[in-house]
Amino acid sequence: MQPDTRTLPITLAPELDFDQNAASAFGESLSSQYTQATPFPHIVIDNFLHQDVIASIRTHFPVEPTHNEMIYERGYKGQLKRQISPNECSPYLKSVFNTFNSAPMLQFLEKLTGIQGLIPDPYFTGGGLHETRSGGFLGVHSDFRLNKKLNVERRLNVIIYLTQDWQEAYGGNLELWDVGMKICLKKILPVYNRCVIFNTDKDSNHGHPEPLTTPEGITRRSIALYYYTASGQGIDPSQRNKTHYKPRPKDRWSVKYYLNKLFKKKG
Repeated sequence: MQPDTRTLPITLAPELDFDQNAASAFGESLSSQYTQATPFPHIVIDNFLHQDVIASIRTHFPVEPTHNEMIYERGYKGQLKRQISPNECSPYLKSVFNTFNSAPMLQFLEKLTGIQGLIPDPYFTGGGLHETRSGGFLGVHSDFRLNKKLNVERRLNVIIYLTQDWQEAYGGNLELWDVGMKICLKKILPVYNRCVIFNTDKDSNHGHPEPLTTPEGITRRSIALYYYTASGQGIDPSQRNKTHYKPRPKDRWSVKYYLNKLFKKKG
């Protein structure tokens, strides 16, 4: 299945403009492709944002550390990764993320996925801007299911890649794995202005577990957006608040031992 190449009808510079009807129609036109995808519902859309928009986002990406950003140094759970809150960024980036949380964006996603009543997260818990340096990676996992602050159920991930001229030799593929973690069924290269949208549930196993081989000064940058619905009552309590990291068959036994010990301790 080839990525779609149409552009989301959104213009963020010089002023906000999001065509609500066009966004809904765009989502509806891709709905069948999304719901029928394997190993779980997802879609890959290239050239997702207008060129001037993504260029401005890239220009405003924080180079210096921001207030309260997170650094991942967690073994298999992630290495050499920054997580930056949009609420700590420039006014321009704040306006961009506010638009991603707006009703037209939600309508696009609802028409695309068939999930009604989507709710954005104004706090961007776990989301925002992500950046991973050479040698960094993120182990395969299924995401936390409950946003504890808002008490809402996580349903969708949206990722938009920001690094120009990404080369296949750099690695960094987003891997989508089967339910039993036996085989990777899809690899998605994080090329510039590519958007990946997928359902978030206990079997949405994904990550970029191979260490990046980028040259000095080139990092894997992305936007990460998460969307929710109001009822979290149907979630297994053991699945609610934790991100579940899952070793691949080729991962060393020590990784599996570490993860098993970690989950038993938390459980």
